[in-house]
Amino acid sequence: MSLIGKELQDFTVQAFVNGDFTEVRKSDILGKWSVFVFYPADFTFVCPTELSDLADHYDDFKAAGVDIYSVSTDTHFVHKAWHDASDTIKKIKYTMIGDPTATLAKDFEVYLKDEGMALRGSFVVNPEAKIVSYEVNSNNIGREASELLRKAQAAQFVAEHGDLVCPAKWRPGAETLKPHLDLVGKL
Repeated sequence: MSLIGKELQDFTVQAFVNGDFTEVRKSDILGKWSVFVFYPADFTFVCPTELSDLADHYDDFKAAGVDIYSVSTDTHFVHKAWHDASDTIKKIKYTMIGDPTATLAKDFEVYLKDEGMALRGSFVVNPEAKIVSYEVNSNNIGREASELLRKAQAAQFVAEHGDLVCPAKWRPGAETLKPHLDLVGKL
């Protein structure tokens, strides 16, 4: 079953951002575009490469009006410890959510119960807190932030221009497609 169009359940989770602990609620994401990036665990090998890539693109996401939330089943305290211990993680400015009860991982359907951690899932969430794009990978396959940004920008464009579609490799300012009326619904 697809998660496209699924509205996120109410949630309140603890997070670490800019050296402080904070709470993040569903109400905080309403009215904004967001990406949720799930990863297995702090203090691992592939995860810092992905989180660092997101940090390198943070200004691009902010310029596009998209908030970044990285999520693992570690606590917000572990996120802080990792931040304090790693030069790579120190450069992160976006919100790192602790999800030790797997509330979010279960809602986004990426939770691996037997392992107590999440799969590598990347989700674009619209201002109504509905999933509009997602990708889930095996935990041994890393992701690229620029592609996630492209998907978020395409989702924003389509939301604003509902009669147009974004072809493969579309970037803001590039040509779009307008489907024939007899093909709508068959895309």
